[in-house]
Amino acid sequence: MCGSWGLGPFDDDTACDWGYDLDEAIPSERSAVLREALAAAADATGYLPYVEGTQAIAAAAIVAAHQPGGPALDAVYSPDCPRTDGPLDIPTDLIGLSLRAFDRVVAEDSHWRELWEEAGRFDELIAALAPIRTALHGC
Repeated sequence: MCGSWGLGPFDDDTACDWGYDLDEAIPSERSAVLREALAAAADATGYLPYVEGTQAIAAAAIVAAHQPGGPALDAVYSPDCPRTDGPLDIPTDLIGLSLRAFDRVVAEDSHWRELWEEAGRFDELIAALAPIRTALHGC
């Protein structure tokens, strides 16, 4: 599936590349990088391309990790900046945007969903990503 090797939000070549871009961004611009990835999915109409879906799930994972009780980020594949530079500045409106993006990515008209369904692992994936949505929804 387009460079995926596991069920985590960063177990994917596209998500890792996006995470590298987040790491390379000037710290004061990182929330804008998150917002761009989330809005690309949340505000999309029609069929959602895979890249936008994957990047939105990765961005939602970052936002969720910064919420009280949120799931920890994978230390191997997720961006390094939250560990090396300290917590990111997450504007509160990104929480709702993250929820909208997450729900859009898992919706019927998403290439991301289609590929995981074709692989027969969509339900397993949703279960693995549930802590992200739970952390976002709890805010």
